[in-house]
Amino acid sequence: METTQAGRRRFLLAGAAAALLGNAYAQAPSTGKTVRILVGFPPGQATDIVARMLAEKLAAATGDNYIVENKPGQGGSLGLGYLAKAPNDGSVMMLAHMSAVATNPHMYKSVAYDSTKDFEAIGLVGDLPFVLVANPAVPARNVAELIAYAKANPGKLTNASSGNGTVSHLAMEEFKRHAGVDIVHVPYQGSSRGLTDVMAGTVSIALETAAATKPLVESGKLRVLGAGSAQRLDGVLAAPTLMEQGIPKFTAVTWLMLMYPAGVPKNLVDRNFAALSRIAQTQDFKDRLRTIGALPRSSRSPQEANEYVRSEYRYWGEVVKRSGVNLG
Repeated sequence: METTQAGRRRFLLAGAAAALLGNAYAQAPSTGKTVRILVGFPPGQATDIVARMLAEKLAAATGDNYIVENKPGQGGSLGLGYLAKAPNDGSVMMLAHMSAVATNPHMYKSVAYDSTKDFEAIGLVGDLPFVLVANPAVPARNVAELIAYAKANPGKLTNASSGNGTVSHLAMEEFKRHAGVDIVHVPYQGSSRGLTDVMAGTVSIALETAAATKPLVESGKLRVLGAGSAQRLDGVLAAPTLMEQGIPKFTAVTWLMLMYPAGVPKNLVDRNFAALSRIAQTQDFKDRLRTIGALPRSSRSPQEANEYVRSEYRYWGEVVKRSGVNLG
């Protein structure tokens, strides 16, 4: 295990390297390109909102023009398939969603890409953490009480998800496996319908994004039991994490990553990584992410980002295999 001193030294060195890289590109002239940032979801959703923030910030940082282009469908996989076949001249990138990269290829036979070969990662942008919430009538105020009640009443509790094979479904199945409890899965088409039934008491609990659950917790319509992020969230959702409450090595988070198609010249990857690193350090960008229920997150290098894609692809492949979900 890394010592605190060694970890601090590595962090400082990484920070210094990022600063030097950022300074090296700070004066780089505009390439004159118009760069499309693909989004695999409709306008107005969290990924789209973050992409539009990025387009504005990248334009200011590089002098190039960045525009967002929505290509929704198949949980982001249609857009990622388009990226795989896009020109590798730096004119097209994507704010890719974890599901499209790491889970969908294991559930759908029809995805038109190989997540480990067809893309060049630039870097992580942020996390969309999930939160475990319950109808206030459920006799549990934390994870330990929920597990105790579920074990005493097997099959009595139900959990809503935003659909078969979604992160809210797969992550909740992992939670139940770790906790050793029998809770019945009830899939919906999207998070809003499921959360509506949790509020009504038709369904007991749900594991959904902080962005979707925050206003419902604030209004008292739902009770937060724990955060699926690695760190506690701010404000009304500042409950202990699921890991703190005895679910080891468990996180329920969807990450967002900026990616190019494979074969983009290294200088363009490095240039945009440097710009992204500078953007990620600004308080304005951090604050704007938090307002939509996202957490800032960054990579130390494009190489680290690519390695992370491969590790997440392997991890979620095992999760999907254990779940038995196959959407054809």
